[in-house]
Amino acid sequence: MAQLEHVNVTVSDPKRTAAMLVDLFGWRIRWEGSAMNGAGYTVHVGTDDSYVAVYAGSQPDQTVPKTDASYQTRGGLNHLGVVVDDLDVVEAKVKARGFTPHSHADYEPGRRFYFHDSDGIEIEVVSYA
Repeated sequence: MAQLEHVNVTVSDPKRTAAMLVDLFGWRIRWEGSAMNGAGYTVHVGTDDSYVAVYAGSQPDQTVPKTDASYQTRGGLNHLGVVVDDLDVVEAKVKARGFTPHSHADYEPGRRFYFHDSDGIEIEVVSYA
C-alpha cells in the first residue's frame, strides 16, 4: 500500500506559512533550510508521517492569483485538506488570524469549511468527529 508523504507548495514566506500551520493544526517543523540548489528556502511542517513543504523561490516578484483559477488550470493546486478533531476550535483560530472561513457544510460523514491563506491557497478543514 502506498502513502502520501508530502506535498510541496510555493508561498511568499515559508516561515510565516509554517507558523500558521503549526498554530492551526498542532503540527511541528520537521526541517527547514535552503532548497533547490540554494535557489530557494523550504520549511517542512507536519507530523511524523506526512508534511507540507512550503517553499519560496529566489524570485521575490512571484505572484499567486487570488482567484479559484486553479480549478480550471491543469496542474493547479485546488486545495489542501486537513482533518481535525474539533472543527469549531480550528475555525476560531482561523478567524483570529484574520482569515475568512467559507463554504461551510454538514455532510455525511462530517463537517467542513474552507479558507484562503495570505497567499491565496485554499485550505479545507474537515472533522469526522
